[in-house]
Amino acid sequence: MSKKLAIIATKGTLDWGYPPFILASTAAALGYDVQIFFTFYGLQLLKKDLNLQVSPLGNPGMPMPFPVPVLMQALPGMQAMMTSMMKKKMADKGVADLAELRELCQEADVKFIACQMTVDLFEMETKDFIGDVEYAGAAMFFDFAGDADICLYI
Repeated sequence: MSKKLAIIATKGTLDWGYPPFILASTAAALGYDVQIFFTFYGLQLLKKDLNLQVSPLGNPGMPMPFPVPVLMQALPGMQAMMTSMMKKKMADKGVADLAELRELCQEADVKFIACQMTVDLFEMETKDFIGDVEYAGAAMFFDFAGDADICLYI
């Protein structure tokens, strides 16, 4: 019997999209049975169009190449600028983009579960999501997570 990893993904920004996919793909490569339950803003990570942004506002741990006062971070265009800077830095360092990591997870049989309640709540269209996504409620995910060796909330 293989070990199990259960992840709950709740964030839908570029920087918060990496942890669930990196951890899931690594665990799958190590032989774990992995499921990710995407709920609330985490559902953005399942959209076909991954046009995610980085929000430096309210993220004091985000390293900046130069000091940017909090008030300036709230100005129009700053989020797009910070997102562009982050994507460039990742590309320069050879970090795989989010779509590649997501695809790697799918190839490794990581199970993606979209929270049906959240899909309904936000009136999302399943046609906007990638394929191979299961739509279910928390109770279904708990059946797996209850037996998991590791449970992570991201």
